[in-house]
Amino acid sequence: MTRFDEIKKELKNTPKTWLVTGVAGFIGSNLLETLLKLDQKVVGLDNFATGHQHNLDEVKGLVNEEQWSNFQFIEGDIRDYKTCEDAVNGVEYVLHQAALGSVPRSIADPITTNSANITGFLNMLQAAKEAKVKSFTYAASSSTYGDHPALPKVEENIGNPLSPYAVTKYVNELYAGVFAKTYGFKTIGLRYFNVFGKRQDPNGAYAAVIPKWTAAMIQGEDVFINGDGETSRDFCFIENTVQMNILAATAPDEAKDKVYNVAVGDRTTLNQLYGAIQEALKECDVIVTAQPNYRDFRAGDVRHSQADVSKARDYLGYSPEYRILEGISKAMPWYKAFLSDTSSI
Repeated sequence: MTRFDEIKKELKNTPKTWLVTGVAGFIGSNLLETLLKLDQKVVGLDNFATGHQHNLDEVKGLVNEEQWSNFQFIEGDIRDYKTCEDAVNGVEYVLHQAALGSVPRSIADPITTNSANITGFLNMLQAAKEAKVKSFTYAASSSTYGDHPALPKVEENIGNPLSPYAVTKYVNELYAGVFAKTYGFKTIGLRYFNVFGKRQDPNGAYAAVIPKWTAAMIQGEDVFINGDGETSRDFCFIENTVQMNILAATAPDEAKDKVYNVAVGDRTTLNQLYGAIQEALKECDVIVTAQPNYRDFRAGDVRHSQADVSKARDYLGYSPEYRILEGISKAMPWYKAFLSDTSSI
């Protein structure tokens, strides 16, 4: 039995109260689904800036009526401190996912990104500290590694940030460290590496690469690759990310006041990714014969990214269940169904 299996069993036997910020988003809604299926009580906070009601509706259809009754939704913004205070009231575990993601979005609008990702984060951190929650786990980012050239990425070695978004996520880590030293309020930051899976939005200007390409392939549209296609990433399936959040939230005190990579430890080029999606769609009876179109490298992007996950394994008992090909294979049927249902887009 893995550490994650043990934790799930314990939670089933003794349910807790959780807050998931950004609950209507991609990662937040997957966390909600898992927690409700474990019979936990969940408070969810979202302002629908990037989240969607249809994500919550889908979760409702995947749990039973009693489990859904354990969910309380608050529509609100983390930039409002009173909203944060209300959200953490009576909560034991906080999973803070709310943020404005996307490097290009932050370059286009650094002010709004800063407001959501730094002011909003500080509001949640302060409110959680004042409410004396048992644990606070937050979404950090692999963008914090910036221009540091070494591979694989090790938590203690970072470079200079390459985008406003990267700056905001690094500031989150700095604030978390200060709260631990100044107030004794220890948190855990999770540096996400290119998370993908069901309910990741394929629409919009800032859609992530896997859902964006998948939607284009299914709909017979052009796929664009930034650069020569040899840029590489450590793609992490959503169920690995859910595992890490729950392990972090329930971690012992000695594992706190740290940041951890959330990834698999693999490196996949964009050219390889295109082929993998193409093959997975073939299994769903979607035949893609078109070749991708190459264009200029994107500003703010790092060339290669790959994580060392040994720290998460050693401190938290993390054991990723899905590598990229397994994750893509599992995600494709969802995208095919989602894109065929125009009423949900």
